[in-house]
Amino acid sequence: MKNLLLILSFIGSSQVVAQKIFSVQYQNQADLKVFVVDYSNQADLHVYRVDYSNQAQDNKGLWFFSDYSNQADAKVFFVDYVNQADLKIFFVDYQNQAGWVNKTKIYMLE
Repeated sequence: MKNLLLILSFIGSSQVVAQKIFSVQYQNQADLKVFVVDYSNQADLHVYRVDYSNQAQDNKGLWFFSDYSNQADAKVFFVDYVNQADLKIFFVDYQNQAGWVNKTKIYMLE
């Protein structure tokens, strides 16, 4: 019985990181400053934009852009210059291309 309770408490405490994103208008409202690069080899993260929030699972670069900030896991501000960014992203055309290139920055969206 103790083992069952321990397992259930561990499962309940494990965190599933979704990638519901809200784009803010002002830099001071953001959790993260993002720059969209022109080439995939310049990016820290390859992002695929999904159509439904339930498709944005884990921290794998599958982003759903929410209409409301209170529904988002992270608020981002898109900067104009690469040196202003915390994270460089590249939008990919296919879901299987999404993912982290620079895994040292994975913590930014956890």
